[in-house]
Amino acid sequence: MTAPSPGPPSPVPVLALGDILLVTLTGELHDGTAERLQQDITERIARSGATGVVIDISGVDIVDSYLGRVLAEIARTASLLAARTVLAGMRPAVAITLVELGLTLAGLTTALDVDRAVRLLADPVADDPETVARPMAADRAAAHRPEGSP
Repeated sequence: MTAPSPGPPSPVPVLALGDILLVTLTGELHDGTAERLQQDITERIARSGATGVVIDISGVDIVDSYLGRVLAEIARTASLLAARTVLAGMRPAVAITLVELGLTLAGLTTALDVDRAVRLLADPVADDPETVARPMAADRAAAHRPEGSP
């Protein structure tokens, strides 16, 4: 008796960074690919015990209502498996489109980039994005302050 085939490889790679899964989306994601991605992420969380998922959409120009719904479903499924999901790298045009479509992406926390998303997931107190955003804003202000100023 042979073991069942794991199926074709995922069209979107899911990388493990310790206990965080990183998914980088680029270009246009077709419906079948989005469904497969949802299944792949769910299986990887269950197999690996990952505690966080970062979905980087900085390479995505358009998020339609279907993809928005799939992203929200990924977050809800991950939550049921005790993993938090952070959506990283959203472009301003994508954010505007999501608002115009009335999509709230329930269960998803957002971060400006992957680095901030990983830091957000690494900090157990950082369920509130402001916990990560405030120190970074202070760092930016300090960087633009003239030398010798407080």
